[in-house]
Amino acid sequence: MSANAKLTRGDIRGHLVTQTTPMIIGVAAIMSIGLVDAYFIGQLGSAELAAISFIFPISVALSSLGVGVMVGINSVVARALGSGGDEEAARRGSFGIAFATALGAALGLVLFALLDPLFALMQADAETLPLIRTYMQPFALGFPLLLIIMGINGNLRGMGEARKTSYVSICYAAANWVLDPILITGAFGFEGFGIVGAAYATLSGWAIAIVLGFLLLSRTALPFSFAKISKADFGPSVKSLTSVAGPAAFSNAINPIGLSVLTALVATQGQDAVAGFGAAGRVQSFAVVPLLALSGAIGSIVGQNWGAGKPDRSREAMRWAGGFAIIYGLVTAAILVAASEWFAGLFSDDPAVIAEFSLYLTIAAWGYAGYGLLIVSNGALNAVDKAGWALVQSFARVFLVMLPVAWLMRDAWGSSAIYAAELAANIVGGIFALIVISRVLHRAKA
Repeated sequence: MSANAKLTRGDIRGHLVTQTTPMIIGVAAIMSIGLVDAYFIGQLGSAELAAISFIFPISVALSSLGVGVMVGINSVVARALGSGGDEEAARRGSFGIAFATALGAALGLVLFALLDPLFALMQADAETLPLIRTYMQPFALGFPLLLIIMGINGNLRGMGEARKTSYVSICYAAANWVLDPILITGAFGFEGFGIVGAAYATLSGWAIAIVLGFLLLSRTALPFSFAKISKADFGPSVKSLTSVAGPAAFSNAINPIGLSVLTALVATQGQDAVAGFGAAGRVQSFAVVPLLALSGAIGSIVGQNWGAGKPDRSREAMRWAGGFAIIYGLVTAAILVAASEWFAGLFSDDPAVIAEFSLYLTIAAWGYAGYGLLIVSNGALNAVDKAGWALVQSFARVFLVMLPVAWLMRDAWGSSAIYAAELAANIVGGIFALIVISRVLHRAKA
């Protein structure tokens, strides 16, 4: 194995802590962007808050496709290092960044062209659609910047450089924290741009983070190199990357796609329901940050040890990660349910919005443990080149449980049925994921 495969040596629990902790900080910084956006946009009015609620699942779905590319790069780099192929890891890593950039440009153009029909399909009304368009047009054109960041972080994660990935994330989150109040509502005598100011803040943060990301990558054993791209065999490089990135991207995108459908169903209950549901979703996204960080951290640990022929260490990592997901999910749910009205008051003073916000958390939060098991399992499956299974269980969770339950019960239960459907999907999905990952990891004997 490569000397750079540092996660194949030492205590597994220690690696989980050292890899997950920086990622918690980084992911929390990213998720905080949505909270800060919602806070300042909420000051503009309920129509703007509803608009950003429609935008949220789409932006998450697109980001999830980028995360899939990052996971693919992480997987090929980690396994190459584990098996001793430093030069191969370097070629695949640089090629991955180029691939991510091209994909981001293509997706951004498609999004720009389909904005109106996409959000009309989600039941956005005549009042919110112009607000959505104002935000999404610059977002779509700047989307390649996010994919470049994903490519850089995929390389860093594959090398086990979790701390460096957190620096990149904190960088563009901090830019948003500073720019949001200035560009959205105005400050220092500047009137602000309104809802589109949030998009401008995001794009500025991405640009700054790219500069830092390449600087950090240049100080590792696998710096980005145009020469490495030209030396990579195009066909095998694309195949090895997309065999994980393709299923992983769709697996990550399935949840926000399902969320988009749920948003459309909630929209039938009125604008206040959409506003409350969307704002609560921002809080939920922040609450599950440690689970998201753990799902990212476990990929490099499992991948390097799997590539080095040490499946016992991969299994140990999954056991500890699964136990944490269950305990953290239940404790967090209890806290959010108890304080749901207080959190709601941070985003709106409308009683109807607050009631819907609280209702969503009271029902859906109890599924966090199952959701944690599913995404951590997906991270491990992607790392061992079993991304197809991750896609299957993500698909089943949304399309075989969540959406059917929401659709069948909404006439009788209203928005409660939609939130209960998410709860059922997370519980069933978590149990199924635990069974799948246990069988996959135990097929290889130590």
